[in-house]
Amino acid sequence: MDPIVTVQDAVTAFEPWLEPTTAELDAIEVEMPLIRAEVELLDAQIMTLDRPANELDTRRVRRARRRVLAARRELSNQPTTVGTSGGAA
Repeated sequence: MDPIVTVQDAVTAFEPWLEPTTAELDAIEVEMPLIRAEVELLDAQIMTLDRPANELDTRRVRRARRRVLAARRELSNQPTTVGTSGGAA
């Protein structure tokens, strides 16, 4: 007969050492404009799922896509704080 035991990972899932580090939180904060733009795009796309898209919906989705692209461009153009090793010799 097998004994009934709890799953250790589920019990210890909220240990303090499993929290995100300061560096991870900073990285999320840097990416937050992109995350917000992607959520806005997703909201605009969800609104058009249950009905035919009209002109306003089409503009809303197009505008949201432009915001996502702009946020990605800004994020990719930011200087990185972590130095890269190696390079062209």
